[in-house]
Formats: sequence, C-alpha cells, structure tokens
Amino acid sequence: MQSPSRPLGHARWVRVSHWIVTLSVAALAFTGVEILMVHPRLYWGEVGNDLTPALFELPISRNHRHGGWTAPAPFFAGDTSAVSASRTFEIFNQNGWGRSLHFLAGWALVVTGLLYLLIGVLGGHVGRHLVPPAAQRTLAHARSEIADHLRLRIAPAAGGPDYGLLQRLAYLAVVFVMLPLTAVTGLTMSPAIAAAFPFLLTAFGGHQSARTIHFVAFLGLMLFVGAHVAMVVLSGFRRQLRAMTIGGTT
Repeated sequence: MQSPSRPLGHARWVRVSHWIVTLSVAALAFTGVEILMVHPRLYWGEVGNDLTPALFELPISRNHRHGGWTAPAPFFAGDTSAVSASRTFEIFNQNGWGRSLHFLAGWALVVTGLLYLLIGVLGGHVGRHLVPPAAQRTLAHARSEIADHLRLRIAPAAGGPDYGLLQRLAYLAVVFVMLPLTAVTGLTMSPAIAAAFPFLLTAFGGHQSARTIHFVAFLGLMLFVGAHVAMVVLSGFRRQLRAMTIGGTT
C-alpha cells in the first residue's frame, strides 16, 4: 500500500484540467446515453439501420425492437437491392439538442486533454507522477497492491499525486488509451471531420464500427469513473476533495 506520510498537493493546472474534464465527461455521458436511446443498436462496418442486422442491441428505451414498420420494399429488383420501409411507431427522438451538446462537450474535452498532455509531458508531471517508479515495477509489489484492493485495505489519501501502482496504471490507461480512443472515434463519426480526414474511417473499419468502438471505450471510461469515485471515498473523501479543489491537504 502507498504511504500517506508525504502529503503532496496537486498543481493548480492539474486541478483546473481535472474539473473541466470531469464536467465534460459528465455532459458527454448524459448526452451520449440520450443519443444511444434514440437508436440503441450497434453495428460493424460502414452502414447500419433498423432494417439491417445489428451487432447487438441495448434495451434502454422504447425504441428497442419496437417493430413499428411497414413491410420492407426493395428499391430495385434483385437480392442485393437496398430496402426501404415506413415507420409506424412514434419513436423517442431527442437527437437535436443531444448531439449539439455532445459535440460541444467533446471539444471541451479534446482541447483540455491536449493541453494536459502538453503540459504534463513537457513539465514532467507524466514522468514523475503517472509512470510507475522502479520500486513499484515488481511482481511482488503488484501482487501486494492487488491483494490490498481486493480486501478493501485502502491507505488514507496523501492529498496529492503520491500514487500507487494500480492508480498510476489506471491513469495512464485513461490518459493515453481510453480518452484518446473515445475522442478520435467520436470525431470520426462527424461527417465534416471524416470528409477532411477520410483515413479515419478506414482505420476504424467504417462509420458504424467507429460508433461501436466509441461505445466500448465509453464503457471502459465509465468503469474507471466508478472505481475512481469509490477509491476517493474509501481513501478519505474530504481530504481528496480538498486536495483537488483548493489544493490543501489538511
């Protein structure tokens, strides 16, 4: 377990970026779920709609398997012709404001994330506080931390970036994998971005594949948020909140 004997405060730029990212992720999660409720089906490839097979479906709104369609009719003769059908069911649809707020929150996350990476890498924050030191990069240390976490033996908060191995690895995964993947796949779904950078659609296997990967990355991010909040509570909520707001440790 990490030692609480060395209270270190968070730098001001870390605190500011943390809360901007927090608000952005909260807005993205809310609007993302709302957008998914409008069409709770995920596909793989370039295209997908209610009349094509889904990779999987989510029962999160009345739009799930509503079945409100007239009989499909082909556009042209032949087995490979696209089909069309008229909807007979009044679906849940709040796409307008949801997509606008989602896109706005997404840019707030992207800009703040890029500034965090720039300052964090150049200023040494990533190397000092996120990359595990040599003392933590051992199998024995990893086993000890995993065992402590499984038994909920969580050390009191140090009030700063004196992170343990699992915490560092989780932050590295979020900063360098989950958030970038969420942001890039989200941008890939934008027609304007995809038109300017068509290689993105190729890289992710199509528009619908990017949407599915975006959803999976979002789930990983939400799992991290849940674990992060739980660790904050277990290690000393008031001390942690104070350290990440006004910067004090007592």
